[in-house]
Amino acid sequence: MESQTRKIIQASLDALLEDKNFLPELQDEKRKQAFTSLTAILSTPNHVHKSFLRIALEDGRVVRMPAFRVQHNNSLGPYKGGIRFHESVNESEVINLASLMTLKNALHDVPFGGGKGGIVLDPRDYSVAELYLIAKKYVQYFNDILGPDKDIPAPDVGSGEREMDWMMAEYKSIRRGEPYRGSFTGKSVVSGGSLGRREATGKGVYFTFKYMIYDFLKVQKTLLTKTDNIFAKTLLAYGERPLTMAVQGFGNVGSVCALEAYQCDQVQNKVIAVSDRNVTLYNSSGLDIPALIHFTAKNRGDLPTTEEQLAASGVEAEIRPREDVLTLNVDVLTLAALEDQIHLDNMDIIKAKIIVEGANAPITEEADKFLSDKGVIIIPDILANAGGVIVSYFEWLQGRETQFYTEEQVFKLLADKMQKTMDMILPQFFGDPFPLRQNCYIHSVMKLSTVLYTQGKLY
Repeated sequence: MESQTRKIIQASLDALLEDKNFLPELQDEKRKQAFTSLTAILSTPNHVHKSFLRIALEDGRVVRMPAFRVQHNNSLGPYKGGIRFHESVNESEVINLASLMTLKNALHDVPFGGGKGGIVLDPRDYSVAELYLIAKKYVQYFNDILGPDKDIPAPDVGSGEREMDWMMAEYKSIRRGEPYRGSFTGKSVVSGGSLGRREATGKGVYFTFKYMIYDFLKVQKTLLTKTDNIFAKTLLAYGERPLTMAVQGFGNVGSVCALEAYQCDQVQNKVIAVSDRNVTLYNSSGLDIPALIHFTAKNRGDLPTTEEQLAASGVEAEIRPREDVLTLNVDVLTLAALEDQIHLDNMDIIKAKIIVEGANAPITEEADKFLSDKGVIIIPDILANAGGVIVSYFEWLQGRETQFYTEEQVFKLLADKMQKTMDMILPQFFGDPFPLRQNCYIHSVMKLSTVLYTQGKLY
């Protein structure tokens, strides 16, 4: 995935190099030199920090856990990005996710740079006391590079507000007398977190889909009917009829997105399948999403996997293998699990015509091109799943001002910001020959390039 991100960044730079209206003061050899500098800066991180956390377990063993903090670029503001607790974490993955955060913040005009962290572990293998120690150790090892104006972590896969509370408390203990409220975001409300932060990513994922398929189409339908754009034809075909949906992943992002779809009274959605690490649940008439959320809240986040558990949950569904969710005959597929879910081996059996990336990088380069060439609309991660970092920014602001927004205010601010981005990107997407991901990257790279140039960092 790291190479895919670099390729898209390079393709964006190549397009901007040929656009003489972009940075017109750069001409001839100076222009080539400047764009060579941009390639070097945007395709590599500023810093890669790695350590092995020494953890004393309750059974008396001592283990060493690989841990990372990658700081990609801070030209727009402090580094910002989550800390992933997962057994698949590796240096290349964290570098790629940090670069995606740089681009995401630039796209949505959030004054942060891109960072990312990770610890190699399966949280389910450790007690609460051991996880508390792991969280503290992470801050102890990396506290010199963290801070409200330097690098601001947040939750990611496997971590949540509990871990952020622990980490902020440890940061406060180490950096006595220094500002600490903005050192971590995604905290619990009682610890200075923002109302609505947990739901923000899932709500943003659904908002991008709904805004395109309903609000944007309603206003722009006449113009869309006059274009030969292959994606406009897909939108027109699917925008005015009931839609079936499948959601891969039923954590904070997937469950919230599914609930938004279930409750939406503007678009005629029917969520007919959801999945997690164990199972796909399918019902052609639609699933009872609130009942599934209630069940997972009482069962360590897991969906029902047996007929007995389904009966206990009150949900009518067919139990299928977890990978089935990807290839069902649905109109819309939301990917809210992990990376590389649609790839060379399954891309030709994907039936959805609209795919929304709630996870980071869930579609490989080959699959992305294959599906886009068929007219499948892919709403990319850089656009769709930015709700978390946007509300993290609101949390950071609230902590600095010690004045806090209501949940209604947070969701209104989130929708306004994402709508502003969509209104900027969608007309270009349905007018240009580029897929939506490339359109988003071009805009992000354009903003970053302009800032780097004006700051004198290309010489």
